[in-house]
Amino acid sequence: MASVDLNPTAVENYANPKTCFFHVIFKAASLAFYILSAVFVSNFVIIFVVTVLLAALDFWVVKNVSGRILVGLRWWNEINDLGESVWKFESLDQESLARMNKKDSWLFWWTLYLTAALWIVLAIFSLIRLQADYLLVIGVCLTLSIANIIGFTKCRKDAKQKIQQFASQTIASQFSSTLQSAFSVV
Repeated sequence: MASVDLNPTAVENYANPKTCFFHVIFKAASLAFYILSAVFVSNFVIIFVVTVLLAALDFWVVKNVSGRILVGLRWWNEINDLGESVWKFESLDQESLARMNKKDSWLFWWTLYLTAALWIVLAIFSLIRLQADYLLVIGVCLTLSIANIIGFTKCRKDAKQKIQQFASQTIASQFSSTLQSAFSVV
């Protein structure tokens, strides 16, 4: 006789497994190639080019694909007519953001921060081993990683601020219409 679970717990799966895969694979590939190249490759130029290329692919995928799909955020930077750098942020509406898959979001943010932390650890090892040329590779990869962290963190703060403004406006308009209806009855 089969047992029946009377209290099933809903296990949330990844809503976008392919996007999650590509979000992680380029991070893992650049880190793995850099680490394994110390053992198998002796040509610094190859190590530099391949590692930076994989990190650039990761940057592009996170900024243009996985950020939009996994957390509903998008950012970019423009130079205006005055030559000033202007950050632009885009996010889904409040309802769509509330429906985002929690596992997808968790994977997005944790891998974003973990990758930067691992590049910092590799930089420390490179300093200890007195390999200044490898710090250049790590510096480029860390810069790309931190650029995404800064962009998406600012974008998330901007999205929260827009949600708070929307909520304030909605409450204020509701209060105003309630007052108007109360005084119009009198």
